[in-house]
Amino acid sequence: MAASPKDAQKMRLDYNVDRHVYDEFVKACSRKGYSQQVVVEKLMQKFIQTGQF
Repeated sequence: MAASPKDAQKMRLDYNVDRHVYDEFVKACSRKGYSQQVVVEKLMQKFIQTGQF
């Protein structure tokens, strides 16, 4: 029997973020139709690849 691929492992992040910055981020994600999780993951991937924001 073939092995099934493993599910992506998720990690819960716990950071202190300025309330105003967080609220603006949530509003911007909502307006653009993106999930906050997806935006954060993409920013992390970009930072890993380029070392820049």
